[in-house]
Formats: sequence, C-alpha cells, structure tokens
Amino acid sequence: MKNIDAIIVGATGATGQELVKQLLNDPNFKNVTVFIRKKIKLKHNKLTVHEIDFSKLNNIKNLIVGDILFSALGTTKKEAGGKKEQYLVDFTSQYQFAKIASENGVKNYSLVSSIGADEQSFFFYPKIKGELEEAIKNLSFKKIQIFQPPSLIRQPELIRAVEKTSLKFLKLINKFGLLKSLEPIHVNQLAKKMITEVQIKQLDRITIYKPEDIRLI
Repeated sequence: MKNIDAIIVGATGATGQELVKQLLNDPNFKNVTVFIRKKIKLKHNKLTVHEIDFSKLNNIKNLIVGDILFSALGTTKKEAGGKKEQYLVDFTSQYQFAKIASENGVKNYSLVSSIGADEQSFFFYPKIKGELEEAIKNLSFKKIQIFQPPSLIRQPELIRAVEKTSLKFLKLINKFGLLKSLEPIHVNQLAKKMITEVQIKQLDRITIYKPEDIRLI
C-alpha cells in the first residue's frame, strides 16, 4: 500500500505519539490527520491537526475521511475523574468517532484495546474494552485490526508512578519465566506492529492480536 491517508485519535497519548512519529516517517503514508483535545507543538508537511470537542463530533463529520483510522484514545479512572468519565472517553468517544469514519467510507480500522478485554468481565476496565471491541465489529469497516497489548512501556515523560512499580514487578517475575504473556511491550513496538499490519493484505475481515502476536515484528 502507498499514498495512504491516515487518521489518528488519541494522538497525544503514549501510543498515539509513537503512531504519529512513525507514520510521518513512513513514505507509504502521504497524509496524517490527528483529532485532539489539546494543542500540540508538532509541525510537519504531512500533518494536519484538528483540535475538537469530542462531545460535538457531528459538527466535524466532514473532516473524518481517509484510508485508515488508528484509534488509541484512552484514559484512567483517576485521570478522567471517575468511571462515568472514563467510559465516555474509552468507549463513547471512540465508538462515535469510529462510527462516523465507517459511514464516511473509511475502509480500515486499527484499535488499541487491552489484554483481557471481555464485555462479560466483572472488572470495569476490561469490560469497557470488550464492549468497544464488540461494538466496532458491527461497523462497516472492510478490515478491522484489534491489538490487545499487556502493560505498555511509555515514554519517560509520560510514565505514571504506579506503572513504574508494576513494570519493575513484572520484569522481576519474568526473569523466572513467569507470566510471560504479561511481559510489558514498549509503545514504539506496538505502533510499529500496527503500521506494519495495516499495510499487509489480509483475508480475514477481523484480526485480533494477542501480546505474543504484537511481539512478532
């Protein structure tokens, strides 16, 4: 694939930033359009930035056009201010944006989900991730790629204190070969895999990538 127009939501997050950086450096992508809630300083001749209100997506429907939508939007309950607010970001905003994209003829969709995503889960986070996955599958995208990474190693300036502790713990137990599937993956590896896979011709409409799949570059 060449001359690809990419759309990104969640471009200011850890994975989103890596996606933007790698897409801008990939000659197969001619345009990279990001939809963000807060301004970014990055400038590039291939980059178009739309600062928007995600609660008013109908106002910018005509801007959501391209070949592939990368969706890396997400937050935590603490950062959002509660479960209701987190659900609004992790499910509602992402789904509504994806729905508009599919209705506008965007053919491919690439989603950052999470290991353990399950709409039947008793736990809030994997439950909303699972709900989003199932809802997305019913949209009219030609190809859907869902990535279920374990803990992500973020850029130093973005890593949270609790993540530092959990990453140290996982690194320790993985020295003994335990919980290999939970071994953290760096965001640049996840972004690279997403960009690589979207350019590969696949027979299946829906492909789900487990941690072990993401590690295979």
